[in-house]
Amino acid sequence: MRREGTGTTEGHPKTVALVLGATGLVGREILRLLANDESLAEVRALVRRSLPAEDNGPRVSECIVDFDRLHERPELLKADLVFSALGTTIGKAGTREAFRRVDFEYPLAVAKAARAAGARHFLFVSAMGANSRSPFFYNRVKGELEQAILSLGYPSVTIARPSLLLGERQEHRFGEELAKQFAWLTPSPWRPVPASQVAAALIHAAHEGSSGIRVLENRQLRSSRKEKKEY
Repeated sequence: MRREGTGTTEGHPKTVALVLGATGLVGREILRLLANDESLAEVRALVRRSLPAEDNGPRVSECIVDFDRLHERPELLKADLVFSALGTTIGKAGTREAFRRVDFEYPLAVAKAARAAGARHFLFVSAMGANSRSPFFYNRVKGELEQAILSLGYPSVTIARPSLLLGERQEHRFGEELAKQFAWLTPSPWRPVPASQVAAALIHAAHEGSSGIRVLENRQLRSSRKEKKEY
């Protein structure tokens, strides 16, 4: 593992990727895939606590930060690609205000600063049903974040809108476990999707590097496969 690297290899600038939410379900998968990508000079993970030893790959720079004071460390936000899988639940956050801080304010603050520093592609995990006018608080916040990110002027934006995420979580969520048991009853477009496939779809979008806005709905995410290309 490296800490706060330079983003160069043997004096030649190469692509730098910034990852938010690297300790979460999708973020860990993103980090794992990017850490072994030879097209990258550095994978800079902004985390609030240390990464597990198994998540430290050859290109990973672990940067332990206070998201409320990121403005004091602008050098960490200089990157080409920004992947955000940062998020929580209202239950875990404790209040709606705390949830909004993690799921809206932090990703948006990083997106703004990274864009100002030259980032060209912002890729992030939203949610199925995200809509800024939704009567449901969770979906409304996700929709508001989508709108806010799109207003920043990124040449490329990729939005993933997964349904329930499948994978090994550190904490037990009873509602999710129950939903998994009855997933077979759910119509195909709304069925749960493995976190690994969401990560792979986002990285595939980064590899393609197409300009404009791309929205990956749950059906696409469920059928996605990792495909290796050069940036």
